[in-house]
Amino acid sequence: MQRRLADFAAARGWEPYHTPKNLAVALSVEAAELVEIFQWLTPEQSAKVMEKPETAHRVADEVADVLAYLLQFCEVLGVDVLDALAAKIERNELRFPVPGEPTAHRHSSE
Repeated sequence: MQRRLADFAAARGWEPYHTPKNLAVALSVEAAELVEIFQWLTPEQSAKVMEKPETAHRVADEVADVLAYLLQFCEVLGVDVLDALAAKIERNELRFPVPGEPTAHRHSSE
């Protein structure tokens, strides 16, 4: 997907605009557009947003926009998004152990 997005931008001459700053801003704008869909919904209404075709379509489009800008951001900066996510999950597992389970202590050399 990252390559496809990069090829799409290159074919249109958009690379000069795809700076880390611009992509971070665009990502924030698209995330805000996703939030806007839920802005005035109750928790119950928000849980049913995918049941209505018109809102389901909007949610899917905004999710796609957020992911596209995130992938483009990662491409420009050389971040492996899956490696970054795996490392973050591992850190969170250590920071937030499951209640009642013994905590495993890891050494920095692991």
